[in-house]
Amino acid sequence: MKITLVNPPYPPSVHSHPPFIPLGLGYLAAVAEKAGHQVKVIDCQAEKLTYETFRNQITQTPSDFIGVTATTLLYKSAMQTLTIAKETQPNAVTILGGSHGTFWDENALKEHPAVDIITRGEGEETIVDLAAKFESNAKLDNVLGITYRDDDKIRRNPDRPYIKNLDNIPFPAHHLMPLDNLKHNGKLLVPLVSSRGCVYWCDFCSTVRMFGRGYRMRSAKNVVDEMQFVHDKYGVDQVTFYDDAFSVDRNRVLQICKELHTRNLKLMWDCGTRVDMVDRELISTMRKAGCIAVWMGVESGSEAILNAMNKSIKLDQTLNAFKTAQKVGLITIANVVLGFPGETEHTAKETIQFVKKVNPDDVGFYIATPYPGTPMYEEVIKNGWLKIKDFDKFDTAGPTFETPQLSMEKIAELRAKAYQEFYLRPRYVLRMMRKGGTYGRSAVKTSGAYLLRALHLKYW
Repeated sequence: MKITLVNPPYPPSVHSHPPFIPLGLGYLAAVAEKAGHQVKVIDCQAEKLTYETFRNQITQTPSDFIGVTATTLLYKSAMQTLTIAKETQPNAVTILGGSHGTFWDENALKEHPAVDIITRGEGEETIVDLAAKFESNAKLDNVLGITYRDDDKIRRNPDRPYIKNLDNIPFPAHHLMPLDNLKHNGKLLVPLVSSRGCVYWCDFCSTVRMFGRGYRMRSAKNVVDEMQFVHDKYGVDQVTFYDDAFSVDRNRVLQICKELHTRNLKLMWDCGTRVDMVDRELISTMRKAGCIAVWMGVESGSEAILNAMNKSIKLDQTLNAFKTAQKVGLITIANVVLGFPGETEHTAKETIQFVKKVNPDDVGFYIATPYPGTPMYEEVIKNGWLKIKDFDKFDTAGPTFETPQLSMEKIAELRAKAYQEFYLRPRYVLRMMRKGGTYGRSAVKTSGAYLLRALHLKYW
């Protein structure tokens, strides 16, 4: 069958980010090719396609299946993309996949008649199963993990079990991606996922609910095999791990580091993890194996808010983790959530002060966003707090709900204050100037931008 997979454009109202290889589509394309199907990937973000230029391209791409992926932020864009696909190729089966469709499946089918099938959860086995059913004109009633139209009814089949052995999934089909459009400063930065799921279920996170609480890992050899492959085939010298918590299994990380040393594979890499899953020996070993940066969830500087988030970490663990990473020379980036239900102006200011105490090299202050499928979404809906229902606004940069403790205006004000207080510290600017390198220069540039903005607001 002819299968076309699409990464939809960013919504016109959203500030687009530098495009990265869409790993989900890469895996789907790889398994579909392996099953003998003809596969094409259209990455609207990398190719800078508008809806109209996408229409031109899909018109010239005969397809039996057209699948589009979507997070919550990309949901409306994905639906417009699928509508265009159905208009140009009415006989093609249109499919929505990704995290948003997983938790919004029946709603999506009711809202958008152009969509035929929603795939829920992991899609690698589902897409192959679906293609086989359509090739043989078989019914879809035993295809696990889908919600679909059956004449005038919407049917929801049982969930598909999670893939047990991730080593059996082929590497993403990079050869189908517009790699020249995905380079940053002339270099290709390749994302990898070495595990799926998480052992913790933070109340604001939809990812763990997409991939499950059972932490499934690729073997160290399989992970380094992929690193070796992208290095040898595409000349890649840096990869970034998209795992929710890279170091859940300490021994496996040490095995990955050992495998990199054994092969003498000189690659730079970064990863994200939890503050309670690092120690001096592990961080030092990672650094020696090429790790240059680590992202860690600070989330809040208030123990009460951390408990409300179901984060299961303590403030002293955060301080120790960042101090340890900094001592061995890693670049440290802190992820912080402001405005979670229960947040007050006082706890938000506690967080701002705590982040300055942690003193990471960089920070992302994100506004708590109630994604469908999370306990936070259920709480916000139950209490009638949701004020913004346009998914195009679910970008973590602006508030979508307010609580009795904090208005949307106050949440936005606190986020602006957080960035200004962090980047406008003279000691921070001097430290980044001494550090140099890409992160150092970027941090100084960011501090300068906030300084100019602060002066503008104050004097003009």
